[in-house]
Amino acid sequence: MHRYFIKLAYKGTAYHGWQKQDNAHSIQQELENALQALLGSTTETLGCGRTDAGVHAREFYAHFDTETRIADDKFIVYKLNKILPKDISAASVFEVKASANARFDAISRTYQYYISRKKNPFEIDTAYYLYGVLDIGKMNRAAKLLFNHVDFTSFSKSNTQVFTNNCTILKAEWYQKDALLIFEIKANRFLRNMVRAIVGTLLQVGKGELSEEEFETIILSKNRQLAGFSVPAEGLFLTQVEYPDHIF
Repeated sequence: MHRYFIKLAYKGTAYHGWQKQDNAHSIQQELENALQALLGSTTETLGCGRTDAGVHAREFYAHFDTETRIADDKFIVYKLNKILPKDISAASVFEVKASANARFDAISRTYQYYISRKKNPFEIDTAYYLYGVLDIGKMNRAAKLLFNHVDFTSFSKSNTQVFTNNCTILKAEWYQKDALLIFEIKANRFLRNMVRAIVGTLLQVGKGELSEEEFETIILSKNRQLAGFSVPAEGLFLTQVEYPDHIF
């Protein structure tokens, strides 16, 4: 048996997230259908995460197994892209060790959240339009407080079945790029809805509705009801997933 990683990118607007589910359109199902058409057998995949409905990925990995080695990986990528819908693309397919796991071997993930400060019809599905004054300095100072904590229950979707709400934040900062305000966050793992809840709460800091001290109090409370709203899915992108060298 041979195990392969596939590197994907997708626009999530038309999908109910990565994970396949009954009566819902998913990226995973589209990928498995394409792989089955190419390889001639039912092919199951495991993704590096579970992006929600409407969330996008510039870099996403999944693994799958085949009985026989793929002779020409570039040709497979070409054929996959002919089959996959136009909003999903395959960048590469490469063999990894048989024990490699796209989800559990990931050592970090990076997300970016895009906020459009100027109404732009071409960013309807890929950025959250937000009008008004924001104090970016305060938002960045509050974001730095995330480094002081590991339990992010306050920013997690309720009733999720995970063994811990602890995460190690490796990067968290806001920066401006033309008319876009971008929040970039990197961690060893993320909770369901965590990035969108953090962004929504930091926006309250930027609007002057919360102080930096109150933001930290929300983290310490471990109470989702005290945190801000979850910003819309269309502005969220998974942009990087990192793996240790030993799985390749």
